[in-house]
Order: sequence, then structure tokens, then C-alpha cells
Amino acid sequence: MSSNLFRTKSVEQSIEDTQEPEHALNRSLSALDLTVFGVGVIIGTGIFVLTGKIAKETAGPSVALAFVVAGVVCALAGLCYAEFASTVPVAGSAYTFSYASLGEFPAWIIGWDLVLELALGCAVVAVGWSGYIRSLLDNAGWHLPQELSGTHDGTFGFDLLAAVLVLVLTGILVAGVKFSSRVTSLVVAVKVTVVLIVIVVGAFLITGANYDPFIPPAESVEGGGGITAPLIQLMFGYNPASFGVMGIFTAAAVVFFAFIGFDIVATAAEETRNPQRDVPRGILGSLLICTTLYVLVSIVVTGMQKYDKLTVDAPLADAFKATGHPFWSGLISFGAAVGLTSVCMILLLGQTRVFFAMSRDGLLPRTFSHVHPTFKTPYRSTVLLGVIVAALAGFTSIDELAELVNIGTLFAFVVVAVGVVILRRRRPDLHRAFRTPLVPLVPIASVLASLWLMLNLPAETWVRFAVWMVIGVVVYFLYGRGHSRLGLREKAGRG
Repeated sequence: MSSNLFRTKSVEQSIEDTQEPEHALNRSLSALDLTVFGVGVIIGTGIFVLTGKIAKETAGPSVALAFVVAGVVCALAGLCYAEFASTVPVAGSAYTFSYASLGEFPAWIIGWDLVLELALGCAVVAVGWSGYIRSLLDNAGWHLPQELSGTHDGTFGFDLLAAVLVLVLTGILVAGVKFSSRVTSLVVAVKVTVVLIVIVVGAFLITGANYDPFIPPAESVEGGGGITAPLIQLMFGYNPASFGVMGIFTAAAVVFFAFIGFDIVATAAEETRNPQRDVPRGILGSLLICTTLYVLVSIVVTGMQKYDKLTVDAPLADAFKATGHPFWSGLISFGAAVGLTSVCMILLLGQTRVFFAMSRDGLLPRTFSHVHPTFKTPYRSTVLLGVIVAALAGFTSIDELAELVNIGTLFAFVVVAVGVVILRRRRPDLHRAFRTPLVPLVPIASVLASLWLMLNLPAETWVRFAVWMVIGVVVYFLYGRGHSRLGLREKAGRG
């Protein structure tokens, strides 16, 4: 039984499965398209909100260094993803990589994890987008009724705008990944322009005294006890610090949210014209661009306004208001609203590709792996997941579930890093267009860095994550294990 659970799907078989006409995706993406996807999903509310919030509460002006630390953690994982994506250029990202290195059951677990992570991520972003749009409508004198504005402060309602956004994006994804990339390119161009305006205009409003001290004196933070406390506090009695040098690392665990999504570039490997060359460029290029922008924005905003005077809800916009520039403040709010549309679409794209890959392997019903005869997209899984996420965004208040997105991503990072080392040992003969440097040191560093950030998450997040994983185990043994195409091939071979 254990050998069945850990049977691996060869790289050659994974690539061969992509050539079945009914289950083959269209290869139309370039390195530039992938980089745009990466930038499109990474730059969201993180750059507009987290920058000021963490500067005020945790790191002061040294929040710029926290972004560097978080960027390094992602870069370590990115190097591992790049090797896998160039070696196994198949849809599914960490799920597909795990199937080739760790085995079927670990692959199912990581696929199940990614489906939750990306569904919640897309729903959370859609709800955030809805909030920005309602605010802009309110300013114009148009007010949606409470019943159609979502669930807030105990008042139940259906978030119409969030649900409509998800359904529209679902239609765009069904129409084709190249069309999706064009829409994304336009949206990304708008929001990157807004970010660059913030940096350039804000640079002329900097006051040098606001950087003193760059690393404020450390303050001990007494976290709440019980299940809401960070797991590391419950395990070791360690209290995460605010400010000081350790405050930079505490801040890094939080600003990691701002980087979530770059790994989705790897899910598009099967739809890339030259995945061996372009996927590593897309992953590492988007990470480099976004880290640079994050650092520059954080330096500007903490130079414009003293870190302890920054607001929490809209720090960038309010910093421009505080310096007497309301026009730029409004432009930032517009950029944030536009930017979230691409984040939502690319999270949905990533989720549908993972679901498609699991379905093609028989671990989920095969009917969802059929591609559209004209658009060459997995339209059945895209429509199914689009409707589910739209309902999730419309009916659920999911603020407290947002951290599940974080732990799910970090878990995937750990699995991919371990998989790189294992596949190097098992299949040294494979052609690797991109090789992770300094193996096993870089993968080990990636695992340790990801685990550190995971330990800084609340214990209740771990409990919810464990519950979802248990449900996944049950589904695997009730359905996936018996319908696995790899398992059925093994039985046919023995028969």
C-alpha cells in the first residue's frame, strides 16, 4: 500500500500526457507574458496598504529591509520552482513537480492545498476590489444597497460586485490564455505606472528627518495567548518583537503576503512557447521587479511622513493627503482598484490549471480536463471553479481566512524545495535547462526560511489548515486513489 501511495509519475509520462488532443493546452505565452503575469499577481494591495501598516507597527523605515528579506525567501523558492518548471513544463506547478519527485499521495496533498489557497486568495482579493469600487461609487453619489454589499460587522449580505468580477474574469479565462495575458498586460501597465508616479512624485516630498531612526529601538510585544498567538510563541515561548533588528524579521513574515502568487508563473509552463528558457525568466524577473518597486515605495512613504504617523487603512494615499496632494491620493486609490483585477484573474488562472492537471491524472473526475475545441482552454474546470469562487466571494466574510492563503503558499515552497533535491538524486540524467544553484544548500535554505515564516502564523491558522488537509486525505482514499491513471496503468501492466 505504501508503495502505491508514493508511486511517482515519470517526467516523460507527464510530458506525453500533455500531447493528448482532448487534454492539450495551447502554447502561446512568451517570457514577457509570464513576467507580466508575475508582476500582475504580486502587485496588489500589498504595495498600497502593507507598506505603511508594517512601517507604523513593526519596523519603522526599516520596512524596506523587511521587503528585501521576504523577497530573498521568495527568490530561494523561485530558484527551485525555476528548475522544476524548466524540467517538467507541465500545468499544475507544485502538484506536478511533487508527482514526479515525491509520489502520488504527497502530490495530491499539495494539489489539494493549492486549490484551497488559490480559491481563497481569489475570493479575498475580489472582496477587496469590491470595497474599493464601492468607495469610488460612494464618492460619485451612487450607493449599493446593504443587501448587495457583502457581509460586514455581523450584517449579512451578498457581495454583488465581487461575484460579478469573478464571473467576468472566468469568461475571459475561457476565451483563451493569450487573450487573458493581453487584458493583464493592460491592467499591469496601469498599476505599474501608478506605482512609478508614487515613487517619482513622492521622492520630491521626502524629509530626511523622517528616517531618524531608520531602525527604531526594539519593543517587546506581548501577544495574546491561546490559539490566536503565533505558533512559535506557543511552542517556544518566543514573543515576536516590534522594531529593532528582530522587528525586521517579524515584519518580513507579514509583508510576505505582498509576494504571494509569483509561483503561479510555473502553472502556465504548459502554455509557454519555450518553457525551458522563459519560465525561469518569468519567475525570477517578476520577483526582481516587484521587490525593487516595494523597496522604493517603502523608502518614499516613510520619508514623506514619520512612520508613527502613517495610517493603517490607506497609508500611501493618506501620506499624499498629509503633504497636501489630494490628486495623487485619488490616483493611488484608482491604481489599487485597477490592480486588484489582474491579481484576481491570475489567481483564478493558477487554480484552474492545478485542478486541470489533477483531473487529467484521474485524481479528480476526468471530465474536467477536457479543453475547449476552439479556445484550447480547460473550460469545464474554469467555469466550475469560477462559479464556486464567485459564490465564496459573494456570500462569505473571509477576512480571517486570508492567512490560510499564506500558510498554503509556504507549504508549497517547502515541498518544491525538497522535491528538487530528491529528483536530482533519483534522475540525475534528466536534461535541466535551468539548474538551481548550490544544491542542496539553496533548497535547504528555502525550507528553513519558509518554515520560519509559517511558525510566525497564528495557531488557529494551522488548525484550519490541518482540517482542510484531513478532508483532502479522505477524498483521496474515497476517489483519487481508485481512479488514478497511473494506478490503473500499473494494474493493466500487472494484468
